[in-house]
Amino acid sequence: MPDQKLIQVENLKISFLRQKQWFEVVKGIDFSINKGEIVGLVGESGSGKSVSSLAIMGLLPEKYSKINEGKILFYENEDRPIDLTLLSEKEYQSFRGDKVAMIFQEPMTALNPVQKCGNQVMEMILLHIKTTKSKAKQRVLELFKEVLLPDIERIYNSYPFELSGGQKQRVMIAMALSCNPDLLIADEPTTALDVTVQKTILELLKSIQKKYGIGVLFITHDLGVIKQIADRVIVLYKGEIVEKGDVNDVFYNPQHSYTKGLLASRPPIEERPKRLLTVSDFLNNNAQEEILITKEQRQENHFQLYSQEPLLRVKDLSVEYVVQKNLFGKIKKKNVAVNKVSFDVYKGETLGLVGESGCGKTTIGRAILQLIDSANGQIEFDGKLLNEIKGEELRNIRKDIQIIFQDPYSSLNPRLTIGQAIEEPLIVHNIYSNAKERKKRVISLLDKVGLDSSQYDRYPHQFSGGQRQRIGIARSLALEPKIIICDESVSALDVSVQAQVLNLLNDLKNDFGFTYIFISHDLSVVKYMSDRMIVMQKGNIVEEGEADSIYANPQTQYTKKLISSIPV
Repeated sequence: MPDQKLIQVENLKISFLRQKQWFEVVKGIDFSINKGEIVGLVGESGSGKSVSSLAIMGLLPEKYSKINEGKILFYENEDRPIDLTLLSEKEYQSFRGDKVAMIFQEPMTALNPVQKCGNQVMEMILLHIKTTKSKAKQRVLELFKEVLLPDIERIYNSYPFELSGGQKQRVMIAMALSCNPDLLIADEPTTALDVTVQKTILELLKSIQKKYGIGVLFITHDLGVIKQIADRVIVLYKGEIVEKGDVNDVFYNPQHSYTKGLLASRPPIEERPKRLLTVSDFLNNNAQEEILITKEQRQENHFQLYSQEPLLRVKDLSVEYVVQKNLFGKIKKKNVAVNKVSFDVYKGETLGLVGESGCGKTTIGRAILQLIDSANGQIEFDGKLLNEIKGEELRNIRKDIQIIFQDPYSSLNPRLTIGQAIEEPLIVHNIYSNAKERKKRVISLLDKVGLDSSQYDRYPHQFSGGQRQRIGIARSLALEPKIIICDESVSALDVSVQAQVLNLLNDLKNDFGFTYIFISHDLSVVKYMSDRMIVMQKGNIVEEGEADSIYANPQTQYTKKLISSIPV
C-alpha cells in the first residue's frame, strides 16, 4: 500500500451554534490518507462524518460553525504541507475542485436543476483550467464515457430530472474528476441508490481510483459498503474516533462495542433471528445470544397464515402514466408502470415487494390506497372492490389501509407538534368524542413505539430520523388499520436505527396481528421481514414465493443479480 501521505488531520475540533450556545460536535480527531488509498469513515447520522469532510473542503457554514482547534495538512509536496484551516475563501476557491473534490450524497440537490448536465461539468473545468470551450466539452464527453454513461451526447444535453439516480451520480463523479484532484471525498454517494446501481458505482469508483492513483475518503453509515471498497476504516461515534485500522482487522476482530453493534445491526442473510441486535444492546452490555427462528417454526406459521381466505386480492392490475400529449391535449404516448400484476395478501403476513427504482412497486402501493387510478384490473379488500368505491365509502375504508412513508420528515407537517400530527387522523375520522380521549390515545401510541408523553408537544425538527420514523408509525397505527403499507420506510435510516424500526414493526405485528406490504429495493431487509416475496422488474412480477426459498434458489437472472449485489 502506498505510504506517501496526502492529507493529515490533527486534533480537529469543530463546534456548531445552537440556541446561542456553541456545542462541540467533532472532538479532537486524528487520521491520515495516503496517495492511492481508500479510507472509509463510518458512523451513524450525527457522528461528525460529513462535518469533518466539509471542514476539509472549507464548506462549513461560517456563521454557525467554527474550527476550535487542530490542523488539516495537505501535502501538495512532501516538504511543505499546506494547513487548509489557514486558507482564505479566495485561496480555497482555487484549491477546491482542483486539489480536493467531493461527491455529495444526493445528486438531485447537488446538481443545478435548470442547467444541462454537460454545461455544469464544463463550468468546473473552465473555472480551474485555461482551455477553450470546445476542448472543455470534449473533456466532459471523455469523462462521461469514463464513468460508463450511455449515449454521452444525450446526457450532455439533458437536465438532471431527465436522468435516473445512478446516471445523476455518475455525472457527479465525472464533475469531481474533471480537474484531476489528488483527493476525492465521497459523502454517502450510494445511500439513495438501488443495491445493483450501488454495486456498479462502487466498482466504478474503485477502478477510477486505481487508474489515477488518487486518495479517497469514503463516508457512509453502512459497514457492508466499506468492506467492499476501503483499504482502511475509521469508526466515528459522537464526534470521536473509537476504532480504526485495516478493514479486514476491524471487520473480523472489532474491539469497540460500538463497532460490534454496527456490524450486528444489518439483517443477516443466511439465518433468521427473532430480533435484530442493535448498537444500544452492545453499548449497554445487553447483547444476548440471538434466538433463531427454525425452518419448522416458519413452516408451521405459514400453514396457519395460508389456510385462511386472503384479506386483499389484486388481479390483473395495470397502471399507466401519460408521457406525452399533442397540442390539443390528446395523449400521444403512455408509460406502463404496472403490467397485469396479480397477487393475494393474507391476514397477519408480511408480503415483500422488491425491485429496482422504477419497477412499479411503489405504484402498486399507491394504487391499493387509491391514491392513483388504475387502467385495468381489480383490487378487492375485505370483499369490496376498491377501484369501484368513491367518496365517503372510500374514505371510511382508508381507515383500514394505512401507509408509512420513506421520508418521515417530509411526511410530517413541520408546523404541527407530533401530538397534533398523530391526533389528526382521529379528528378526520371522528374517532373519540373529545380532545381528552384523543390525547390519551396519542400518548398510548407514543408509548407503543418507544416514545413518551413528554414529547407530545415537540415539533418534528426536534427529533432524530429514527424517532421521526417512529412518529410516522404511531400515526399509521392511530386508526387501528388491517393493512399497513411500508413504502421504503427504513431505506433512509442508519443501519442501527433501521434495526430498531424493523424490530418495532415485528413486535407490533406480533402484538396486534397487523398485515404488512413491505416495499423496498434492499433485498436483505425484505427477506428478513417477509413471509412471501414478490420480485418486480419493469412493471412485471418476475418471481414470487416464500422469501427464504427465493433467496436460496432464485429462478431468474434478475433475482440472482439483486442477491449478488447485497453488501455482505
